[in-house]
Amino acid sequence: MTVGVRALALSLAIASALSLHGCGRSEAQGGPPMAPPVSAAPAVARDVPLYDEFSGRLEAVETVELRSQVAGTLQRVHFRDGQEVRRGELMFSIDPRPFQAELARLEAQLVAARNAAALSDTELARTRKLLEQKAVSQQEAAEKAEAAARNAASAVRAAEAGVAAAKLNVEYTQIRAPISGPASRANVTAGNLVAAGDPVLTSIVAQNKVHALVRRQRARPRLRVRSQFKGNAAPKVQMALADERGFPHTGSVDFVDNRLNPATGAIRVRAVFDNPDRRFVPGLYARVRLAGGTATQAVLTPERAIGTDQTKRYVFVVGPDKTAQFREVQLGALAGNGMRVITGGLKAGELVVVNGLQRVRPGAPLNAQVLAVDAQGVPVEPPPPGAPAAPAASSPTKS
Repeated sequence: MTVGVRALALSLAIASALSLHGCGRSEAQGGPPMAPPVSAAPAVARDVPLYDEFSGRLEAVETVELRSQVAGTLQRVHFRDGQEVRRGELMFSIDPRPFQAELARLEAQLVAARNAAALSDTELARTRKLLEQKAVSQQEAAEKAEAAARNAASAVRAAEAGVAAAKLNVEYTQIRAPISGPASRANVTAGNLVAAGDPVLTSIVAQNKVHALVRRQRARPRLRVRSQFKGNAAPKVQMALADERGFPHTGSVDFVDNRLNPATGAIRVRAVFDNPDRRFVPGLYARVRLAGGTATQAVLTPERAIGTDQTKRYVFVVGPDKTAQFREVQLGALAGNGMRVITGGLKAGELVVVNGLQRVRPGAPLNAQVLAVDAQGVPVEPPPPGAPAAPAASSPTKS
C-alpha cells in the first residue's frame, strides 16, 4: 500500500471516530436533566405563641446634670471620675464665705426687725390703756398704733424670708448627689469660678433599672399591649442585646404613648428592666419582643426554606411526581427556633425544600432526602458521615 493510500485511510478513521463521539455527546446533552440532591421537611401544624419583635435603645430611668445654683469659686471636688456615688453624697464645694457673711447681715436685720416689732406691740398696748382712760382719741389710736404694729410684723416676715434665702445659698455651696449611680468626669476643677446654672459640673446616671424605648412600633401591637393591661398587671416583655442570642432578659411594659405619630404611623412603647449587675448601659442597641397571643394550629416551616422574588415570598414543595412545585406564600410571625408561621399558600404535611434551594427550578425533578422533625417541628439534620447518631426524632408527617 502506498503512502498516499495509508494517509487517506487514517484520515477517514479519525473523522469517523470524531463523528461517533459527537453523536454520543449530542444524545447525552439531549437526555433528561439530573435531579439535584436537596433536603426536605414536612410543614407542621402547631399551637404557636406569637411575638412582635422591635429594635430600640436603652435609656436611663434617672439622669441628672449637676449645676451650681450659686455663683462662686469652686473650692474642692469630692469624688473621682466615674465613681459610684450615693444619694446625698457631697460632690463639689463652693467657697461659702461670701454667703455666710450675707447670712450674718440678714440675721442682724431680722433681730432689728423683731425688736422694732416688739416696740410696736408695746406702743399698741400702751395706747389701748390710754383709750380705756379716754386720754387720747379712739381714731388716732386705731390708725397709728395698729398700723405701726402691722408694719413691724411685715418687716419681721421680710427679714425672715431673707434669712431663709441666705441659708439656702449657704447650703447650695455644697453640691450633693440627688440620685445614686455612677458619676461622669468632673468638667470643672477646683479654683475655677462657676456661674449659677452654668457650666455642667458632672452628670449622674442611675443604673439599677433601665428603660428600653421602642420608638417605631406599629399600631396593632400597641393595641394588643393596651388590651393586656389588667389592673396593676403589666405586660411582660423580653429583651436581648446586640451580642446575645434569643431573648434572655425579662421586664415589663410601663408606658404606652397616648397618640400615634401621624407622619409615620408609629407609637412609642417603653419597658423597664432590672439591672443589678450593670450589664445594661444606657445608649446600647437592644432587640425587644412583645407577646402577641397564640396562633392555633398554625402552619410552620423553617425560615431558611423561604425565598424572595422581588416582593413575593415563596417555597418549593416536593410534588407527588418528585418535581419542584413553586408556591407563593404569605408570611406570619416568627415562632422561634428559626420557624416561620405561614398564613397562606402552604398546608401542613407538604414537603418543603429546606436545603439546596439555590439548585431548584420550578417543574424540575428532585432527589429529596426527607428529614425528621422534632417536637417543635424543627427539621433534624442528619449527622455527618462517621459521626455518632443523634437521638431519634419524631417521624416526618406524610402529605
